Amino acid sequence: MKSSSTLCVPETGSIPRHIAIIMDGNGRWATRRFMPRTAGHAKGVQAVRRVVEYCGANGIDYLTLFAFSSENWRRPQEEVSLLMKLFVQALEKEVSRLNSNNVRLRVVGDLSPFEPYLQKLIRDAEAVTNGNSGLTLTIAANYGGRWDILQAFRKMLQAHPELAQETEQVSEQMLNEYLCMHWAPEPDLFIRTGGESRISNFLVWQLAYTELYFTDCYWPDFGAKDMDRAIEWYRGRERRFGRTSAQISDDSPSA
Repeated sequence: MKSSSTLCVPETGSIPRHIAIIMDGNGRWATRRFMPRTAGHAKGVQAVRRVVEYCGANGIDYLTLFAFSSENWRRPQEEVSLLMKLFVQALEKEVSRLNSNNVRLRVVGDLSPFEPYLQKLIRDAEAVTNGNSGLTLTIAANYGGRWDILQAFRKMLQAHPELAQETEQVSEQMLNEYLCMHWAPEPDLFIRTGGESRISNFLVWQLAYTELYFTDCYWPDFGAKDMDRAIEWYRGRERRFGRTSAQISDDSPSA
């Protein structure tokens, strides 16, 4: 992570540099239309394309999408199989489009349970787009925020076994380096569609000072106008990072 909002005050602007989204409501979107839940997930792929295009066109540097949580394995097997199939299809069909639009693709999470072919597609997609300098699109797959913290702690201790006996040397910045998204700034804006108001084990460490926006819109219906509304809401937020409003006013360029 480039910087921690609990260690220093990050630079902010009217446009969020990093947006993280929980794409919720696919199944309910389908159920309301008397369709199988899996149809909602298929329709949701189109919303992913719309939001990626929006972010690329509006100067947003990082977009992180929660595609499959570590808890989603609990869902019906038919739905899980469909999600894996959609992931494969998206990688097969969309990577060339992403590459031509200068988008860098990264995938974070525990990928070991995925089939070898899917793992290969992920590695190849990351390699093909690695040199791109536009939007960084991160897909969180078989990801959980608590898992992320735990795996980071394990990797840190493996790299620095002496810390087990010198725990006072462990710092937030040190642990940051082993988190899945250590290379990205913390999200400025979190969006969850589908009407739920929780973060559901997504980027637990990284969302400490992120602005949280919840909308009733189901993910398959989410598009550019919804992104406009979310960013307009974000612009109205006063991002204090522990400071007072008076301090922010004193630090403003017009003060």
